Amino acid sequence: MAATGPRNSSAIVVYAALAGNLAIAVTKLVAFLLTGASAMLTEAIHSAVDTGNQGLLLLGLKRAARPPSQTHPFGYGMELYFWAFVVALLIFALGGAFSIYEGWLKVRHPEPIDRAWINFVVIGLAMLFEGGSFLVAWKEFKRSRGDTPFLTALRRSKDPSVFAVLLEDGAALVGLILAGLGVAGASLGVAWADGAASMAIGALLVLVAIFLANETRSLLTGEAASPQIVAAVREALAADPRVETVIEVLSMHLGPREILLGVTLDFKDALTAGEIEDAADDFAAAIRAVDPRITRVFVRSGRARAAYARPLAET
Repeated sequence: MAATGPRNSSAIVVYAALAGNLAIAVTKLVAFLLTGASAMLTEAIHSAVDTGNQGLLLLGLKRAARPPSQTHPFGYGMELYFWAFVVALLIFALGGAFSIYEGWLKVRHPEPIDRAWINFVVIGLAMLFEGGSFLVAWKEFKRSRGDTPFLTALRRSKDPSVFAVLLEDGAALVGLILAGLGVAGASLGVAWADGAASMAIGALLVLVAIFLANETRSLLTGEAASPQIVAAVREALAADPRVETVIEVLSMHLGPREILLGVTLDFKDALTAGEIEDAADDFAAAIRAVDPRITRVFVRSGRARAAYARPLAET
């Protein structure tokens, strides 16, 4: 049961973002059709892309929750990382690049904005919806990061279903401010302001996409557990009187809440091979107590050069 709670909270974050972005995308599109504001079209595209992205993250969560199989003995947890990487590509191409292109066209050939007040009403409503979605993601992120500084926690986070939504919604709030400035400038006679706002929004999305792509690339290629977890495992093993030296602790995230650990130990010389094998069970339990996300433990004797696998079922 303990493993399902975090998964459900991650899904709630994504569902909240999906509902908010879908409503916002439709509202912004209507505003563009009524006023012709380029920044509103850019924002509508941004919200539509975000809505599709949340759908992909939900797909990733569902596929990642499948149990291990013969072809995937360690489970499917890393599927979430793949779909998060696809999300980053979509933000870059459909969100960032297209917005910059659309803005550049409007800078070169500005068009008047009709009934600018409609855009301001839509921007205000969108900020309320987007702010609500952002708060849901922020609360979940804050709960998981504890006292870790924001940027450090963001880079160390292993759950793209939370940090991707957090970054998307944060970028959306900034984008709405830029859109408002662009509409205000255009309505006051600065014709190119609307297009410039679109380009600024596009540049922001490109930066978010690059960050997400880099983080998910690291996770896809086998990112280690946090230094705190590795240090705690070392400390727990070193405290056992049967261990002479903790030679190596290797770790890899198989998913946001699944960690694979491989440890190499130098045992006391008096221990027999049978006693070493028995000790592996105790070490696996001690390691599991460090963090419930550790679901697989491989204990290897540096002296006997024998490995003992201790798969740990989730609770």
